Parts: sequence; C-alpha cells; structure tokens
Amino acid sequence: MNLQEVKNLAKDFLLETYAPADVAFVKGEGCKLYDMEGREYIDFASGIGVCSVGYAHPVYTQALSEQIHSLLHTSNLFFNPTQALLAQKLVELSGYDMQVFFANSGAEANEGAIKLARKYAQRDSNRYKIITLQSSFHGRTLATLTATGQDKLHPNYYAPYPEGFVVAQDLKQIYKLIDNQTCAVMIELIQGEGGIYALPKEEVQKLYAYLQERDVLLIVDEVQSGIYRSGELFASNLYGIEPDIITTAKGLGGGVPIGAVLSKHKNIFVAGDHGSTFGGNYLSSRAGISVLEILSNLHTSKSLQSTIALFHKYLDQTLEQYPQYFCQKVGLGLMVGLQAVSEEVQKLIISESLKNGLVILRSGKNVVRFLPPLTISEKEIKEGFAKLYETLKSI
Repeated sequence: MNLQEVKNLAKDFLLETYAPADVAFVKGEGCKLYDMEGREYIDFASGIGVCSVGYAHPVYTQALSEQIHSLLHTSNLFFNPTQALLAQKLVELSGYDMQVFFANSGAEANEGAIKLARKYAQRDSNRYKIITLQSSFHGRTLATLTATGQDKLHPNYYAPYPEGFVVAQDLKQIYKLIDNQTCAVMIELIQGEGGIYALPKEEVQKLYAYLQERDVLLIVDEVQSGIYRSGELFASNLYGIEPDIITTAKGLGGGVPIGAVLSKHKNIFVAGDHGSTFGGNYLSSRAGISVLEILSNLHTSKSLQSTIALFHKYLDQTLEQYPQYFCQKVGLGLMVGLQAVSEEVQKLIISESLKNGLVILRSGKNVVRFLPPLTISEKEIKEGFAKLYETLKSI
C-alpha cells in the first residue's frame, strides 16, 4: 500500500474530522519516525506529547509484550493488581496524598474531575459552577468542550451546551466570578492549545490559597503538562501547590490510551458514581507503570534535567539567530514553544520543517510548539535543530 492508497481509503471510510499532513508514518525508533517511503524524520512532537518514551523503547516494548501474552482486560468488575500498582506509583511519585481513578483519555479524566467536584460541593449546598480560563482546552466531549475557553470551538450546531461553566479572561477575573454557586476552578498551568502559556507562579499560589479558604476546589488539568513533561511529575509540583484534583493522560501510557484523575478528597465517590469499561485495564496500566519507571529514573539521575537544559539552549540560540521569525520563548520543561512573528510564518515553518524531516506542532495563533519525547538524546536534539535551521534558512 502506498500513501495515495491510504488517502483514498481514508476519504472513503473515515469521517473527515482531521486535516492530516501529507505523510503516513509506519515505523519509529528512538525519537525518529519513518514514513511509507522509508524517509526519516526527527520527532519534536511525540504524537502531541503522548509518546513520552519515544518509539520502540526496549524496556517499554518488553513490558507490553509480556502483558499482551498474559492478560489484556477483565473489566473493573474485578480487582486488577496492575492498576493498583500504577495508582500507587503515581501517588508516591507525585508526593501528594491522593487516590486515583483511571479513564481512557484526557477528556474523560476531565469529565471525572467535573463530576467529582460537583458531588463534593453539593454535599451541603447547591454549588455546581466551574470557572475556567480563556484560551484553555479541556477536551472534545460536550462538557469539556463547554469548559474550554475558546469561542471557535463552540459552534452553534453543537448547541445547546451544558450549563455550569464560566470562562474568565485571566486569573484576576476569577476572583470576581466566584459566587455562592461556584464549586471549582479548573486551569492548565501551561496552556497546551493556548500558545504554551505558563501561568505566573505567584498568581497561581495566591489563587490556590484564596480557593482553599473558601472551600472552592482547584482542578489542575495536566493532561499535557503531566508525567514529567514540565521537568517534574506534575507542573503542580513546580508551582508549589497541592491541587484538590489533578487530571492527566497523554504521556502516561506512552502511546497506549489512558487517563487518570487524582483527588485528595478520597471518600466522595462511592460504587456506581462513576466508571469506565476500559479504564486502567491490564495493558494500559502496565504501559503506565513502564513509562513511570523509565521517566522517574531519568529524573532521579538528572538526565531529564540535562536534556531540558540542552533543548532550551538550542531554543534560546534559535531565538537569538532568527529574530525575523520569532519574538519570544514560551512554556516550561519540554512543553515549550517559540512565538512566531505571525500566523503565516508559524504555518510556513511547520509545513516546511516537515518537508525537511522535522515534525513540529502549532499552538494558539502563532506559536511553534515543541513536545519531543522525554527520552530524546543529545544527538537527536542536534539533528532536529539542524533541520529547523535548514528550514529557516530556506524560507
């Protein structure tokens, strides 16, 4: 099968919800991808932050192979030792006193967080509203889409949207919007789709203290920023706060779908309040355990921190050498971007880089986003930026 045949099949049989680039990958190794023609690419995107340990990592693939040959799924009608071990590992590595619910995606994790917050608040009141931020992104279900602070994602043909979500323009406006019906505030500490904007640390800490005093829950959406993407297990760790609820997904499974809700309120849900057929099954839990083992070792050895420092060195160098294309660096850890001078320049850099064998992403209106696998080597970083410079010189 060639690329044109794949495109024809997609046109005939897939709903047209995406606008894919003109390439199909069939193999990955380390932090490199290979298309149907055998062409090599350096991957600075990792499947939108999903492939956290790269491709064909020997420890990860061995773990999955063993699990596939053992047991994939039994449902949550029975105890699952692999799921329990993953929950333990997540909680202990976070340093937070929490319990976990497993889902299949970030949107599902956020749905769980919304339900948890509302049940917590309505024990003794009728609070149900959740405040989110402008430019946020929380998922594609109707509830999480409504929570998302982007008007372009709220077309009339999906209406009516669920009630109970209020969007604040910035952190300061949140204080004005809190009323006696507010049960929670949900924020991304680093806005993944909103331009890789990292919220100011001191303002977040101030808001956290204010919410704690008023028994309004803080939900931190770490679907993209979690699982060491920021340099720590959660960006919340960097911000010095302990949210009431954390959601995560993308990088946790390394490519196998899994989402998680972590809550310090342990006795709110009871049996039957929430559930998932697939959530945290043997395969996805085993994938999560393997990912956390690999990445926690990189963190403990300081290898991850060295990788982040090197990547930022190249970003700073790029910013300095190409001021005609970029105006500032944004983000934290390996969830970073370069703000282009215009949306046109952003799109051109991304499309031309792909032609030159470099996979990068967009975010917001004009940010070129970088989400490389956290296991990326020094050699692969150098190769990737060499391809980026080749692109910048050619345009």
